[in-house]
Amino acid sequence: MADERERSPRPSGPRKKRTFQRRKVCRFCADKALSIDYKEPRTLRYFISERGKIVPRRISGNCSAHQREISEAIKRARNIALLPIASAHVAQ
Repeated sequence: MADERERSPRPSGPRKKRTFQRRKVCRFCADKALSIDYKEPRTLRYFISERGKIVPRRISGNCSAHQREISEAIKRARNIALLPIASAHVAQ
């Protein structure tokens, strides 16, 4: 029994496969020419889900400073009806 432990230091069973994903980079830090403006709904739509929610930072890849600017700009655009507050209701 002691011989078995010495031969196999790892527990037997299926190995989990690691998936390496490239680290997301803030597009506003990478390209200084891009600006965050509540009057540009095309830019802001990338940061809104299909349901109308603001996409979190871990998914969008924004840095914390730009994520705060994005969320503020989205809220301002919603306030003056440039962006929808929620997704469109489906008529049945």
